[in-house]
Amino acid sequence: MKKLAVILVLALLALAGWTPLLPTAQAGLEWKVLKDLDLKASPLDVAPSADGQWLYILTPGEILVYSMQEGRITDQAPVGKEFDRIVSLPRAGGLTLSSSTKKTIQIIMLENIFTIDVSGLPFKGPRDAPVVVAVFDDYQ
Repeated sequence: MKKLAVILVLALLALAGWTPLLPTAQAGLEWKVLKDLDLKASPLDVAPSADGQWLYILTPGEILVYSMQEGRITDQAPVGKEFDRIVSLPRAGGLTLSSSTKKTIQIIMLENIFTIDVSGLPFKGPRDAPVVVAVFDDYQ
């Protein structure tokens, strides 16, 4: 009797335009480990940059900056040891730090500083100037 009822319900649903989803294929998930990072301290939290080029790793008292392109930690920034959570802001380089034990939120901006070797290039001014302005130009 139950089998007949199930068949009648499926027939009515088919007449109404509904067909049960039947398994037609199996999909799997493939994955691989890209990199294992050995850190000096246990990570408290991790956040990717808005553009996906950097990974910010919060450890006690420090943010480690991992470059996805270079595949290594390229820099670090000191922060208060009370922070245990990190969130990336939509603006590149923007981060918020918060604490689960204190009523503190800190908003920070990280900016990349690039070193450009200008030795042997034409320049104007003293060779030992504390600041060098490099101009990249296209005359076309």
